[in-house]
Amino acid sequence: MSDQFQEIIDTLKKNKMRTALTGLSVSWGIFILIVLLGAGNGLKNGVMQNFSSRAVNRINLWPGTTSIPYQGLKTERNLNFTESEVDLIRQEVEESRTITARINSTQTIAYGKEYGSYSVRGVMPGYYNIEKLIIGHGEGRFINQLDMREQNKVIVLDKKIADLLFKEESPLGKMVKVGQLMFKVVGVNSKKEQWGGSNAYIPFTTAQTIFNPSRKFYQITFTVEGLKTEAENDQFNESLRELMGRRLNFDPADEQALWVNNAQKEYVETMKIFSGITIFVGIIGILTLIAGIVGVSNIMLVSVKERTREIGIRKAIGATPMAILKTIILESIFITTLFGYIGMMLGIGLTELINFVMIQSANGTAASDEPQMSVFTNPTVDIRYALFATLVLIIAGVIAGYLPARKAVRVQPIEAMRQE
Repeated sequence: MSDQFQEIIDTLKKNKMRTALTGLSVSWGIFILIVLLGAGNGLKNGVMQNFSSRAVNRINLWPGTTSIPYQGLKTERNLNFTESEVDLIRQEVEESRTITARINSTQTIAYGKEYGSYSVRGVMPGYYNIEKLIIGHGEGRFINQLDMREQNKVIVLDKKIADLLFKEESPLGKMVKVGQLMFKVVGVNSKKEQWGGSNAYIPFTTAQTIFNPSRKFYQITFTVEGLKTEAENDQFNESLRELMGRRLNFDPADEQALWVNNAQKEYVETMKIFSGITIFVGIIGILTLIAGIVGVSNIMLVSVKERTREIGIRKAIGATPMAILKTIILESIFITTLFGYIGMMLGIGLTELINFVMIQSANGTAASDEPQMSVFTNPTVDIRYALFATLVLIIAGVIAGYLPARKAVRVQPIEAMRQE
């Protein structure tokens, strides 16, 4: 085996141009494939990171103003929600799961000499999972059902508020003044702020009693299950509008009467787009691999043709066809494996370098309080794809070397030695 390996090395050294062209064809095919896959993954990861900040299967409802007359009722009627609409969705919408109503009130929150004006949100326990808040170990808890039933005056603060009011002191168990009333801090949300700035969270029932005596509010959010396709989501939206139209007395076709934001539908549509991108990248990658395979095949064909005379001499001195085939196939495997590995490493190295630069850039702007939208994140490739592509090229190299070599070894030695 060592003699054959040395023979392959000597042959490659004698044909540097041919070897370089073959290697370039293989390396370039693998390199482009990995870069394309990395770009597709980076785009997908970036968009998915934006989706991950909240439950992707959430439905947001906001009442609006009617623009179409309905059963004798005039237009320009301002609609609003009450807790009965929350119960209606919970009981009548089969796909609904976690639900929360929400009311907003801007209040001054003070502790000692520190104070600030912040949005205080009255929410239900399900808000925690829908918005994917983060309350870590030692940071307390979120609002629970007991708080809702007893209308407890408890509050959860975003980390920025807690840091401003309490400095280095732990806020848990401390009393803060919200407007004119005292609330007990039971938790700190450390999730990075989204658009709208810092918030504080209190039980919905408490907020209704203290800040919203009319008991009317303007947002309901809930999650759904079982809506897998765009058509199913469209049908769900229509059914939901009909249900709310009967309850609030508006025409279901009146889009200004009820605003529905179906994040699940947006998610399904986005996944469909990325499926198309994945197919496109796959086709481009396959075509690139085919180009590499054709390059290997052509160069191996020329290589075998150039060595026809050598093959004739080998057969004349007793070399078996299998031994000759083995040498040529091993040469093909060696070239495709070596340069395929080089292309794979260069492609992976480039995607990892881009990812490193992006991470460093993100760390450099981490001090900003502004929320960041991601469109390109972690453009790396699963190593299995790279290995599979390399394996395909190696197999192609074996076939590319075998077919012309098999034809050449069938030539009679005397005819082979006459070849120029």
